[in-house]
Parts: sequence; structure tokens; C-alpha cells
Amino acid sequence: MARWDMGSLYVMRELTDETFEQAVLGAERPVVVDFWAPWCGPCKAIEPILAGLAEAHEGRVEFTRMNIDENPATASRYGVLSIPTVILFEGGEAREAVVGARPRSHYERSWDAWLNSD
Repeated sequence: MARWDMGSLYVMRELTDETFEQAVLGAERPVVVDFWAPWCGPCKAIEPILAGLAEAHEGRVEFTRMNIDENPATASRYGVLSIPTVILFEGGEAREAVVGARPRSHYERSWDAWLNSD
């Protein structure tokens, strides 16, 4: 579950290769996975965007992150060749991916069907 950190930024749940299947593929609601690395500048740039979306859509869509340096198997399995790559999963399948740093409006348009579903 996401939470607030001391700097008031919404912190997304960190996934590993070992926790991915249960947390994402077995989830009852849609899950967004941010594939990132600590050395990636664009990854840092989108972190507040994704945190804002996580806060705005809490309970509807879960937002998570996966460090590809520490967890290469899952990134490889889903063809993550450049980062940031952010993939929305639903029903155990990758449904919509956004590659590269994009403005918040781009993520909202890409995931509108999931973010605004009733």
C-alpha cells in the first residue's frame, strides 16, 4: 500500500521479482508498475507525477515501483528496454504502457479507462 513519507511525497509500494506475481498479476484491481533505476534522471522527474496520480486514484488503481537494477527478471519478461517505462496491469495482463518521461496529462489520457472507471 502506498503511504506518505516525511517529505509529504506519496510513496509507492516497492516490488521485487519475488513479489511481482502476487502483488500485480494476482491483484483484484488494476496495478501500475513504474520500472525505474536510481541513476535515471527522467525516472526521478516522473516520480512526483506518479505519486500525485497514486494519491488521486487511491482505492481504484494501485501504483507501485520496481528497481530494474535489483530486479531484472520482471523487466526483461515485459520487454522493458528503456526507462522510465510505466505499465498498467489488469487481470494478470499488461494493458497499457507509457515509455519515457511524459506530462501528467499523458498518463491520465493513456489510463483514462482505468483511472475514471466506476
